[in-house]
Amino acid sequence: MEPLKIGFVPAHREPFNEEWAGKMRRRCLDVFPAYPLMDIMVPDERLTRGGCVRDDSEAEKVISLFKEKAIDGLMIGTMTFGDEVSALAVASAFRDKPIFLFGTKEGPFTADGNRRSDSFCGTLSISSGLHRRQIPFIFGGIVFPEEKNFKNSVTDFSRVCAISRGFIGARIGLVGPRPERFETCIFSEDQLMRKFQQRVIPIDLADIMSRANAQKDSSTLKTIVKNIKAQSDTSGINADTIQKIAGLEDALEQFAAEKGLLAMGIQCWTAMQSVYGLSPCYAMGRLTDKGIMASCEVDIYGELTMLMQYLASLGETVPHFIDWTIKHQDKENMFLAWHCGNGPPSLACRSGDISLKSHSILGPSLGINRSMGTGEFQLKPGVVTLSRLQEHDGKFKMLVTRGKIVASQQKLRGSWSWVEVPDLDKLYNTLVKQGFTHHASLIHGDCTQSLVNACEILGIEAVVV
Repeated sequence: MEPLKIGFVPAHREPFNEEWAGKMRRRCLDVFPAYPLMDIMVPDERLTRGGCVRDDSEAEKVISLFKEKAIDGLMIGTMTFGDEVSALAVASAFRDKPIFLFGTKEGPFTADGNRRSDSFCGTLSISSGLHRRQIPFIFGGIVFPEEKNFKNSVTDFSRVCAISRGFIGARIGLVGPRPERFETCIFSEDQLMRKFQQRVIPIDLADIMSRANAQKDSSTLKTIVKNIKAQSDTSGINADTIQKIAGLEDALEQFAAEKGLLAMGIQCWTAMQSVYGLSPCYAMGRLTDKGIMASCEVDIYGELTMLMQYLASLGETVPHFIDWTIKHQDKENMFLAWHCGNGPPSLACRSGDISLKSHSILGPSLGINRSMGTGEFQLKPGVVTLSRLQEHDGKFKMLVTRGKIVASQQKLRGSWSWVEVPDLDKLYNTLVKQGFTHHASLIHGDCTQSLVNACEILGIEAVVV
């Protein structure tokens, strides 16, 4: 992931201590290199007095600097009381970007008993001004820059900036129509345009398969086949199926590259199987591992959920698109997070644990051929975040909760994990009463706070369980 360009406004107000303001500015700049994905843009002493911002003239200079640098987010820190008017002028100029506000702690009294800073007071002037202007922001507290809680909140802010940068204006693919009986996968394209400036780019399934079939002798296809055989047990399917999986992966990756797609929803178990005799499951998992989020059953809100989680991880791990499948037969707060065989190979519980198989769960009465090419394995254990984006009447909401994958000795079909949550009944009641669907996205690690903060910035209601 490319570094995030973050504008930093060291806010100062006269007649508070000039020396203290400069010292706090330097202490902030000294800790920022600890955040490797953040490229900090700050006025220097040549642009503004002491490199701080204290009046309208300096605010205009800083606005010009940050526009020239095309910042992804804005940090405002009160080095002393902080001039609210100039700080708010900069915030107003970048109100479409994530904004982070923090204050610095007070230093010792001067020899004559005066205060050096009053940041505790001045931060309230800026926060109230942000509210007055209806500008959403994240508050990082009153801190010294070296403190752990400041590091945690800045790290979270960087994740919010990554979500905002990747989510707003995202191009997302729609590969084939959704399953006819899955009303649950409907979405509002005009709301995505209006709310998030996103573009949905459709392609016919026949066009994708035509591309896939045309790649039979390419060097890229041979490399994909080699990689598939190296990372999985392919004894359960024939060589022709492996070739088809590789061709489909190549075609979908080309489509994503041509259109600049960050994610795509793919028709998987209808015409893909009955007409072409292939499941895209394993190809989808491998695409997700490559940073192209791929959701099953043409679930557009599902792929956007995956995208938000992936961006929140700063590209360090990838999500698994799941069904809330069943409650554990014996354990109270555990459910099976499952899908046919779409798990990203990087998430396998053990190296060499992946099997490519033919898999049918639908039965012959539906007229669906067996699903050939599912990647079947248990996901590795650990803390996970579970999310789901949903929209009703033009209003977006996102479920955000946390759980833990618990390793099992069972041998189950598909890509799966047993997930333990604090209160499954409460979670399930929330899904039902809030109108969330049977699809969700699971990602390793705790990114709940980043997602909640991103929802506030993006105008999405966060439903936290």
